[in-house]
Order: sequence, then C-alpha cells, then structure tokens
Amino acid sequence: MGRWSRELAPMLVEFAGTAPGDAVLDVGCGTGALSVAAAAVSGVRVIGVDPSDDFVRFATSHVRTGRIRFEVGQASALSFPDGQFDRTLSLLVLNFVPEPGAAVREMIRVTRSGGVIAAAVWDYASGMQMLREFWHAAVELDPAAAPRDERHMPLCGDGELAELLKLHRLTNVEQRELSIEMRFASFDDYWQPFLAGQGPAGAYTISLPDAARNTLEGNLRQRLSSSGAFTLNGRARAVRGVVT
Repeated sequence: MGRWSRELAPMLVEFAGTAPGDAVLDVGCGTGALSVAAAAVSGVRVIGVDPSDDFVRFATSHVRTGRIRFEVGQASALSFPDGQFDRTLSLLVLNFVPEPGAAVREMIRVTRSGGVIAAAVWDYASGMQMLREFWHAAVELDPAAAPRDERHMPLCGDGELAELLKLHRLTNVEQRELSIEMRFASFDDYWQPFLAGQGPAGAYTISLPDAARNTLEGNLRQRLSSSGAFTLNGRARAVRGVVT
C-alpha cells in the first residue's frame, strides 16, 4: 500500500495544520512517505519511528535530507521526552497497533500543549474499492473467508478513531475524509500486491491452494472487466485533536 500512502500523506500533513519550522513525529513511518510529505513544509524537522528494522533501513537509504531521520521504535513506548513535538502524525497504522490506546497516550505525551495529534486509517468497510472488489469475489467463492475481511479491523468505522482521541481528552477533535483515485496500469498491477501477501487480503490469497487462487483471480478479472488501465476509489478516515 506504499504507493497510496504517498498520495494520502500530503493530505494528512495539511489536515494536521503543519506549519513552517514545526517539529514533527511520524509514528509507524514505514518507508517514509509521511515523513517526506511533512518535510516538504518549509523548515519542518521530522523523526520517523517504526518497529521494523527493514523499513527504517529502507527509509534511511532512500530519503536524503538532513531534516528527516528514522529510528526503530514502538508506538506504545516512544523514546522521546515529554512535549518534544509540535505535530505527531500517524498514517494507516493505528488500526494495526496491538494497543492503540497506549500508542495515543504516548503520542500525546511527546506532543507539546497546544500541539496536534493527527491520524488516518482506511475506511475498509465502504471506502476502499480495491479491497471491496477483492472480498466480494473471495466470499462469493468461500463464505468462510468473510471474517478475514479488513472491514472487521478496529478503528476503521465511522467515528471510531475520533472517539479514541476524545477518550484521551484531546480537544477540538475534527474528522475529515481523505479520498484518492487508485490507478492501475492493468489487472496484473492490481493483483500483484495480493500475491505478495500484503495485508489480510494478501495473507488470505497466498494461503489458498493454487486452484482456488486461480479461480479467485479469474473471478476478479471478470468483475473488473479490464484489459487495460483502470481506476478504483480509495478513502481514508482522518482525525485530529489538540493536546491540552
């Protein structure tokens, strides 16, 4: 999903009100898309944190600006002093964190009073056409697959992420939908991430016997009816709040 993170990242940076000269923390930075988008604002300094050594190595080797650095770390146990950052951001991560409440508490702790926490997660239930098409096809062939659908992931329903911020006493909590067009050069461009095992849908795909996987592929090809490039809609739910 890294290619879509690059499209969503500037939207979250803008929604968070990132200002010139801010100190920004990117929690769950992955390959660095959000960090790069934040650093595009004049004078912003960014630290990206991710639990994956591989992601941190990749980001460090591919991002070449002295205003960004990357560290290995856990969202629920950040290594920074209280009140160090003006903006603490997280893109497409909190619904995967085992203890999202602990992560939010840490994000608040390291953000100064009056600073902003902002996060976004995919609207898996209705706003992620790429996955809706996949799971419609998968469940049609195998009804037992339904519980594996990302629509069941936490914090992705309407208002859930906002309620988490309110629960931790952030003020002026606001929500916004971030919408993108997901452009695919071909069906194979759409299908390859599933074959690579990305996310729950990818894990389901590679768990299938060859014959069942081929049948699923054929079903999806028929659904998408595409012999060339096509576009699907993608939507994330974003929320921001102010630290008291």
